[in-house]
Amino acid sequence: MDSLRTCVACRRRAARDELLRVVLSGHRLIPDDRAALPGRGAWVHPTPKCLKQAVSRGVFARALRASGRLDAGPLENRLETLMDN
Repeated sequence: MDSLRTCVACRRRAARDELLRVVLSGHRLIPDDRAALPGRGAWVHPTPKCLKQAVSRGVFARALRASGRLDAGPLENRLETLMDN
């Protein structure tokens, strides 16, 4: 059975293959599609609603133990790519 993770936005639990892992590179939020990048990760549903909620509430900074404003541009670009396919 696949491990369960909690979406940082909606707080619902889901299998890790249903969520997108996000890591921090500098102050940029980077999608980790294969869940293999090093470092602390945060999990979010790959949907516009959960992504927008997580960014607007600043939950990535808390989950990733980061300070300051984080750049969600790479993450938003990845979500647009997912939505187009």
